[in-house]
Amino acid sequence: MFEKILIANRGEIACRVIKTARRLGIRTVAVYSEADAMARHVRMADEALLLGPAAARDSYLAGDKILAAARQTGAQAIHPGYGFLSENAVFAEACQRAGVVFIGPPVAAIQAMGSKSAAKTLMAKAGVPLVPGYHGDRQEPEFLHTHADTIGYPLLIKASAGGGGKGMRVATRSEEFLEALASCKREAASSFGDENVLLERYLQRPRHIEMQIFGDTFGNVVHLFERDCSVQRRHQKVLEEAPAPGMTTERRAAMGKAAVDAAKAVGYVGAGTVEFIVDTVGEMSGTFYFMEMNTRLQVEHPVTEMITGLDLVEWQLLVAAGEALPLAQEQLAIRGHALEARIYAEDPDKGFLPSTGRLVHLAPPEESLHVRVDTGVEQGDAITPHYDPMISKLIVWDETRDKALARMLQALAQYRVVGVANNVGFLARLVACPSFSSADLDTGLIEHENAQLFQEAGEPPRQAWLITALAELLREAREAGRAAQRDDDPTSPWHRRDGWRMNSAAQRTLLLRHGEIGKNIAVAYDSHSGYVMTVDGQATRVDGELGDNGSLRADLGGTRIAATVVAAGERRHAFLHGRAYIFACVDPLYHAGEGGGAEGGLVAPMPGKVIALIATVGAPLSKGAPLLILEAMKMEHTITAPVNGTVKSFCFGVGDQVGDGAELVEFEVAK
Repeated sequence: MFEKILIANRGEIACRVIKTARRLGIRTVAVYSEADAMARHVRMADEALLLGPAAARDSYLAGDKILAAARQTGAQAIHPGYGFLSENAVFAEACQRAGVVFIGPPVAAIQAMGSKSAAKTLMAKAGVPLVPGYHGDRQEPEFLHTHADTIGYPLLIKASAGGGGKGMRVATRSEEFLEALASCKREAASSFGDENVLLERYLQRPRHIEMQIFGDTFGNVVHLFERDCSVQRRHQKVLEEAPAPGMTTERRAAMGKAAVDAAKAVGYVGAGTVEFIVDTVGEMSGTFYFMEMNTRLQVEHPVTEMITGLDLVEWQLLVAAGEALPLAQEQLAIRGHALEARIYAEDPDKGFLPSTGRLVHLAPPEESLHVRVDTGVEQGDAITPHYDPMISKLIVWDETRDKALARMLQALAQYRVVGVANNVGFLARLVACPSFSSADLDTGLIEHENAQLFQEAGEPPRQAWLITALAELLREAREAGRAAQRDDDPTSPWHRRDGWRMNSAAQRTLLLRHGEIGKNIAVAYDSHSGYVMTVDGQATRVDGELGDNGSLRADLGGTRIAATVVAAGERRHAFLHGRAYIFACVDPLYHAGEGGGAEGGLVAPMPGKVIALIATVGAPLSKGAPLLILEAMKMEHTITAPVNGTVKSFCFGVGDQVGDGAELVEFEVAK
């Protein structure tokens, strides 16, 4: 076994590998960019070396720098994690030449499966069924358009070297094809350095089911059962589970055999995933087709670990060190059901735009036999625009799917994030929605359940207003007490925040705002039982205790509840009964003026790069018409007209970097 390994990655997967290596007594070396100097994986590793600037091409994708770090530290092997260099055959070959073990498959296997087109050709020869499409080398737009018309619509355009949902577009009719193709090629070139694409018939309601496979240098290959990854948005996985609901023993055996045969066909060694798309409509329901093979560990591997009781990173290290697989196929078994939810810094109400900022408050649920949290960040860390905005992976396990669903809902209700927009509430609605809870799964589930998943927030319950006001008063009193201890006269009544007045009872008003809804909360101080608060004409006796981390034990008119209220600037984040509510605490002496923002302009929702200007300056536009395309975190985001109007000018050109909140367009509203 290795004595020291280098982890050529960052975030939660780097922390995940370090955890297993530490358990096995293997020393670890982290590498990092300037943006990650204080990152959790750097703090966890035994050693850490700086690679370069924040840009991935200058740090995590700089194979020569990573190999130099391995030589400098004496690391015997490199674990690439997933993403970055994990499926880069050139880097794997460079490791081989340098005498450093690449903890992944052989170079030939990466090359064979690195191109989706070449992989499909190989699978066709092996007899694995493929979705009708074009997987060839010719890439002229007109040629591809002709093939697309022959295959039929709707049609999926996919980057040949793609992954992670990037470089994929759906054309629903011939007239859309060329525009979708151009967008797909741009994103593919940006994300993978290869603009080549393949075309496939787009199945209407497919399921995405993948098989975890493992091979060793002795020719042994096994599958560790399947994962259902059907719940996706923009072709990126959102929820994963194992085993796949409704999977029969016969179909599992057939898919497992196909996956093992695919691995053997390329002499596969290490961890990999064979992905299938499964038809759910009509006579072809249940038919599975080869989609692609990922020659690395997958983001969703924890659900496989939870149902098998195995550590797949440990298996990777054993195989890379030349040992045989620990178990044969007949020794592997499924126990229980596991789910994984990806917690992201993104705003579901704004088209899932990534969110950046410091994690002012981060309180995941407590880990146990049933709950696991894989994360690369801690409270106080920052989510930057340079990398994927994942906060963590939340994994739960229980004996049945229904019990696992309940576990997931409970864990999401306990997950509290302040400082960035996040998808925790969205995930809770998704897990609870009828289609998912009843296992009526397909890759369009989020679109089908749009009405339930994106409901108007509405007004917060009365209890939320009360606990937010209570926390504010308790926080004031606590800060006053601390200030008093620093004063020359700590017993002075002027330090008190209990409503003391010389000749009268004290009253005050707190103004809280939630979105467009504002409420004046009248507060009367009661020396015996805290406060009497009046909201919407209804008075309630309120009292409680506030912890340093925002935890609140409140008594609201005799009803005792546990909640959390976290202050961040003027915002108050209230977590109550599994829901999160954001209030603004408004100074009653301040009266905002009319308007707000740059009237007639559109601003960048996040830092990014302008990659296309679509609208014509001076031409009339309808509401929703595309104006420009902004690239952020390797994804394209289309900025559209908010109302009918005209673009007077663009504030940036193609290729320009823009900051969060920068004005993009001078827009004139139609009269």
